[in-house]
Amino acid sequence: MGNSFGTLFRITTFGESHGPGLGVVVDGCPPRLALDVVAIQVELDRRRPGQSRLVSQRKEGDQVEILSGVLDGLTLGTPIGMLIRNQDARGKDYDDIARAYRPSHADYTYDAKYGIRAIAGGGRASARETAGRVAGGAIAQQLLAQHGVTIVAWVDEVAGIKATVDDAMIERAAVDTNDIRCPDTPVAQTMIERVERARKDGDSVGGVIRVVERGVPAGWGEPVFDKLEADLAKAMMSLPAVKGVENGSGFAGTLMSGSEHNDLFYKRADGVIGTRSNRSGGIQGGISNGEPITMRIAFKPTATIMRAQDTVDADGNPTVLEPKGRHDPCVLPRAVPIVEAMVALVLADHALRHQARAIPHH
Repeated sequence: MGNSFGTLFRITTFGESHGPGLGVVVDGCPPRLALDVVAIQVELDRRRPGQSRLVSQRKEGDQVEILSGVLDGLTLGTPIGMLIRNQDARGKDYDDIARAYRPSHADYTYDAKYGIRAIAGGGRASARETAGRVAGGAIAQQLLAQHGVTIVAWVDEVAGIKATVDDAMIERAAVDTNDIRCPDTPVAQTMIERVERARKDGDSVGGVIRVVERGVPAGWGEPVFDKLEADLAKAMMSLPAVKGVENGSGFAGTLMSGSEHNDLFYKRADGVIGTRSNRSGGIQGGISNGEPITMRIAFKPTATIMRAQDTVDADGNPTVLEPKGRHDPCVLPRAVPIVEAMVALVLADHALRHQARAIPHH
């Protein structure tokens, strides 16, 4: 249980961090979608470790193998199976945590739930599990492109260092110009220096990713329990290290009055109804209103740090844990494509749900 996500466009991920491989089964993708495998690989390349000094130095090619559901470049409408083999697993780096629980990791909670766990690399609790999500999300992005929907995420804040950019102007090319994936170049350099300092100190830092979804038409989403922002929030909170999600004005909206916060409607020059502001973040009543959907996602500092920490073993005896291995001092640069993938999975699912229940207007 808990390994599948989505209703009509649905993914199931499988595999552990240091097992033979990881992957995803995508079910519900419509037939005859011209699938660009290179584009899937590009997204996996943006997520993989070893890209820079700011991330884990584990060397994984993360080459995707499509096992089913595609023929001559077209989707068949049947489940699409994708596999990513592990090549640089080092199980010996985790010998110590076989006896001790890492602070703020899933070691203790997995033992409490299952009574057994894949110790090396954290098993399925590892962020390496997200490789399957990114592969599935890349297919969702290609499906969304047919609707004119684009998604772009970037690092908006690291350890209190904040970018100043215009959401409406940010494109993917500007995000990928530096290792931290922040389109505000001067601020990006300061962020990089802060992460480098944390790495050298054997510590880690957290921050915030911002994502904007453009071209989403009015009407996507469901009332009450399956509200669009509810599904987006669940998608974000399912990611490793995420501790908070905001849509639109988020918590800042609590400081405003209703007269300040309300988005006033008007008729645009193209005849379409729009809003003069977008504090609703593109969603009202759980349904998209045609404005860009805006979100901020808070990531905690990476739990694994290269410092000795007090903890206990499985019997509750005090011990000191000194981690080894290869870890990210800041998860945010690699989390950017993961956030985009999860957003794409939600939007693709709601696109199909909207299409399935569409009622002709008379």
